[in-house]
Amino acid sequence: MSAYDPTRVVADLRELHHRTGSAEGSRRLAWTPDWLQARSFFRESLATLPVEIEEDEAGNLWATLHGESPDTLLVGSHLDSVPKGGWLDGALGVMAGVELLRAVAAEGTPPITVSVVDWADEEGARFSRSLFGSAACMGTLDIDVLRGLTDKEGSKLPEILAQHGVDIENLDGARTRMEHVKAYVEVHIEQGPILEQKGLGICTVTGTKGIERERLIFRGQAAHAGTMPMEMRRDSFRAAARFALAIAEIGERHQGVTTVGHAQCWPGVVTAVAGETRITMDMRHISAHSLQAMFDEAHQAAAAAAEAEGCTIEWEHIFRIPPMPFHPALLDAARRAVQAVEGHDVELPSGALHDASEVAREIPTVMIFSSSTAGLSHTKEEDTPEDHLHMAADAFHRTCQEAIQLVATGAL
Repeated sequence: MSAYDPTRVVADLRELHHRTGSAEGSRRLAWTPDWLQARSFFRESLATLPVEIEEDEAGNLWATLHGESPDTLLVGSHLDSVPKGGWLDGALGVMAGVELLRAVAAEGTPPITVSVVDWADEEGARFSRSLFGSAACMGTLDIDVLRGLTDKEGSKLPEILAQHGVDIENLDGARTRMEHVKAYVEVHIEQGPILEQKGLGICTVTGTKGIERERLIFRGQAAHAGTMPMEMRRDSFRAAARFALAIAEIGERHQGVTTVGHAQCWPGVVTAVAGETRITMDMRHISAHSLQAMFDEAHQAAAAAAEAEGCTIEWEHIFRIPPMPFHPALLDAARRAVQAVEGHDVELPSGALHDASEVAREIPTVMIFSSSTAGLSHTKEEDTPEDHLHMAADAFHRTCQEAIQLVATGAL
């Protein structure tokens, strides 16, 4: 069967979940036996195809259908999941890529090379470094930081990677895999509520939002909760609370998103004023200018909150990535595909990071979204109507067909 078959994509996804999931959700945490089982199914799905299967220096798993030219269309996503995660996040892009290889291989030798990649440890759920495999291929990993990462059991990242044949001192070798890549296409669930709210199944993704992620440490003075008068307190938690409210307003004012996702107080007992409070801040925007404005205003808000409560403020950098707009020619291809499949021109930026965020630094890139039921992801309730998955796979295939022609003619 040479035609691209979206129903087979969904069947593969259901079989993957049958093997690596349960009523509690997916169990595909990177660098664990369940993740390896998911990869075994990926290899099994490719068994009848004339492809070369290789694992690179960063643990990324590649399946390559060689064409008349080494110039390459790369597609894919990730099989790893968060603990008790969903059945679609990441896996949709990999299984849609497998079906692309089936369809292209059935037509004979393609004019260009087509590769599917399962990026290693996109989620970063175990060692807190997201986009590990794609970042390695793009040369943006900080090896010194990697050496110090541990999981919640205290296992060190370099030691766990070594068990999987990955040497963190040799990650740069993965960069050579991108030498002939001329375009990258990824299909993914939205992981948010907007498409469902609009009554739509799919859309074009214009790019991924930039992120500023910081830890803020407010320091005041610990004191007895019963004896220190309110007007004499230097309450670090009150300062942090002022800041949390302020950045919510900053996010709304700039039409971005801002989140305080974690807070911890010391001494951390019910009878003491918090002498020190640590919080995390995550802010995102598709515009680099707006993201910078939000970040600058956050610094001003933190200083004002600290001063109002007689505290000091210290910032610790966690993570930063700029907005990644996708390539105009591939955006046009995706728009035509979405129009052909669902008959509209709706497009969205992605608020979540994807491997496409890293690849788009150097390679023409585009994404297709399917809807997410109730906007839920990273949970066992994650789901998408089956007809929307069929539409997403169809639009992905149409985009890839046009991308192959763009690469073959030298337009990319």
